[in-house]
Amino acid sequence: QVQLVESGGGLVQPGGSLRLTCAASGNIFSINAMGWYRQAPGKQRELVAAITAGGSTNYADSLRGRFTISRNNARNTVYLEMNSLKPEDTAVYYCNAEAYVSSYQLDNFWGQGTQVTVSS
Repeated sequence: QVQLVESGGGLVQPGGSLRLTCAASGNIFSINAMGWYRQAPGKQRELVAAITAGGSTNYADSLRGRFTISRNNARNTVYLEMNSLKPEDTAVYYCNAEAYVSSYQLDNFWGQGTQVTVSS
């Protein structure tokens, strides 16, 4: 199996910045897309941003320009740089990876989530 471990969440004031990191480990043959989702209390989980192995990115329209996703393929790690944070960005942020665990078996994996709270 593949384990995803997120880090970098915490409490930040409005207008501040945070950088989330997600490292994948385990039985990894290769990783296709990696991404970040978030879930606020009482709301559905939503896509924040995703990035392919080739570096193509996709963002939620409302977050484009403030958030930047990147990845280090050699380290099986994906990052989310979050700037100009707003209280409405408060949520649990989850890492997601679409990974081959063999040459033919493609599975989807989730991290345990990291809390981001934007408050003064």
